[in-house]
Amino acid sequence: YVNLPQHKGIKTFYEGLQRFPFFDEISGSLSATPQTQGEMLYAFVSEMLTERGKNYGFYPKGLLPFHRYGNRTATPFVEHLKEGAAYGRSGSVSRLHFTISPQHWDLFQAEEKSFAGRIAAAAGCDFEITYSYQKESTDTLAVTPENEPFRKENGQLLFRPGGHGALLENLNEQEADLLFIKNIDNVVPDRSLDEIVAWKEVLAGYLLKVQSKAFSFHRMLVDGTVDHDLLKRVHAFLETGLNVRFPDAFPGYSLEEQMAVLIDKLSRPIRVCGMVRNEGDPGGGPFWITDAMGNESLQIVESAQVDLEDETQLRIFEKATHFNPVDLVCGVRDAFGKKLDLLQYVNSKLGFIASKTFEGRELKALELPGLWNGGMAYWNTVFVEVPGSTFNPVKTVNDLLKAAHQP
Repeated sequence: YVNLPQHKGIKTFYEGLQRFPFFDEISGSLSATPQTQGEMLYAFVSEMLTERGKNYGFYPKGLLPFHRYGNRTATPFVEHLKEGAAYGRSGSVSRLHFTISPQHWDLFQAEEKSFAGRIAAAAGCDFEITYSYQKESTDTLAVTPENEPFRKENGQLLFRPGGHGALLENLNEQEADLLFIKNIDNVVPDRSLDEIVAWKEVLAGYLLKVQSKAFSFHRMLVDGTVDHDLLKRVHAFLETGLNVRFPDAFPGYSLEEQMAVLIDKLSRPIRVCGMVRNEGDPGGGPFWITDAMGNESLQIVESAQVDLEDETQLRIFEKATHFNPVDLVCGVRDAFGKKLDLLQYVNSKLGFIASKTFEGRELKALELPGLWNGGMAYWNTVFVEVPGSTFNPVKTVNDLLKAAHQP
């Protein structure tokens, strides 16, 4: 079975079995000693995934063993606490927020109780850890391939989660000046943490630099005497510092009209997005886009947003030099300390339609504009290249065999 070409992933899993961080825990729990290699693999996977065993099939990715340190293992949740203690502090307090599924609440509480105090003591900080769920109000109605409302066997309409764009409301509820956003599975062992921290500080430092200038110009426009020289300096900063593009007619606007446009551009949330060199990973990347109104802007574009049957668009997408690892630092207040309403900066037309199945039947699922795609379409955006070593996602179990995750 494992030697069949279509089962290469299983073969890789089997050949690397003893290198997985959970090997000792799983193999030590087997009730009987398997007699053959095939029996060993079957018994191991059964113990790992099923309710009769460790039940990893139920666990969220954030609570699976990712790294081994001697005779103990660490989950992504624990690794994120270490990161938070290293660069996400305000004074002596490190604040972390996780969006989770309701059925995993008890598991996360147990993990926090077991490890947060120990990590906080070692790092010399206190943790404030909060959780939220994706709101049911953001669920979307599924439809049949013929665009009729999809009904379950009992006749009820089927509503599905609206994708990561639905988490914009959760993000909007966070009380903070700066927000770091990253995926739960992009973590590293302790030996690589210093490099991760250094580049997070680079991104945050650059955000603070451009944000400080934006705030200064914003206050000058609102409080001071406005003249053409100031407007020219603000215009130049927005173009070169925050990649804002203006319509060709802008120079012909009146002083008041130009001032209104500039204030509008300055009063938006800012995101500095780390980007890694494109090495063929599936996903989105940084692009200049032109919208339906002819406005140009920097955006993170996913493959689902591109007409891949259009040869010109396909060629542009395939020549992308960089890839989006979801490594964002966000400034979400204006020059006067007011928290911005992030729901006001969404391009609601950038939703996704995905093909899914339910109980063996095909359906179309509507996903809301992605959190860092349409959800942040009208933010001010800066892209910064970061090393590929800062991007170590675990999308399949075999990714744990990569050198970045091995002891």
